[in-house]
Amino acid sequence: MPTLTVETDSQTECIDITDRVAATLPDDADGVCTVFSQHTTMGVVVNEAESRLLDDLAAALDELIPDSGWQHDEIDDNADSHVRAMLVGESVTIPVADGTPQLGRWQSILAVECDGPRSRTLTLCVH
Repeated sequence: MPTLTVETDSQTECIDITDRVAATLPDDADGVCTVFSQHTTMGVVVNEAESRLLDDLAAALDELIPDSGWQHDEIDDNADSHVRAMLVGESVTIPVADGTPQLGRWQSILAVECDGPRSRTLTLCVH
């Protein structure tokens, strides 16, 4: 299965990976493509990739989920990152025709980092 590596720069950030996903798809792919994060502190969503909206999503996740006060912090001090990623979700499934993601006009595939900066791996499964 093909994979993508995503390098992140901030603790919480949203990265448009639409073009990278599209470039990974076989030219004759028809069906659906699932983009799956292999990490418990990174999610994947479909939404608009407008820069202010991406910043707003990161800020909203930071505001909704406080950094401290979690039981899991006794293990590795990143419970907030796990909770944020659980709210976002670990995967999206997108229709594909002739190797092209069938996204709406304003839709993009976004990787949502919740515990960066890190190097992340996303798996693509076309079926």
